[in-house]
Amino acid sequence: MTQSDPSPATDLDPGGAPYHALLGLTLVQWEEGLARLACTVGDQHRNRSGIVHGGLILSMIDQAAGYSGLWCSVPGHVRKAVTLDLDCRFTGQVKAGRLVAEAKVAQRGRNIFFVRTEVFDEAGRMVAFGASTHRWRAGSETHVGQPPGAGPKEG
Repeated sequence: MTQSDPSPATDLDPGGAPYHALLGLTLVQWEEGLARLACTVGDQHRNRSGIVHGGLILSMIDQAAGYSGLWCSVPGHVRKAVTLDLDCRFTGQVKAGRLVAEAKVAQRGRNIFFVRTEVFDEAGRMVAFGASTHRWRAGSETHVGQPPGAGPKEG
């Protein structure tokens, strides 16, 4: 990890993604081109072997990567994106503790952005890394974003 770890109780996008509540994810750092998500491992995150399920780690990579391209400079406005491509390599196992996913935008174009993400255990050991491609939703291409509810209807 490149920076000190913010408080696990801080969520910089409260009420943002309902999926975060389901998995117990917290957005702990969010700025232009960077996002960090944290998760304290519980029994619900373990597979039959007693280690953290890879799906949790992959979800952390996907969510952190998406957020890294969605920081908005206008308070109250939002930006949205979809994942086009995602890959992951697992480099270690985790049984307990806190996981942190750190995502950095590697390159951006007019409508898409590319991200590299690493996941660390509580001791700072990398347990997974990934790369992904995301497309901004209409109106989300700039840092200004849109007021909530603006833009094309989901459906």
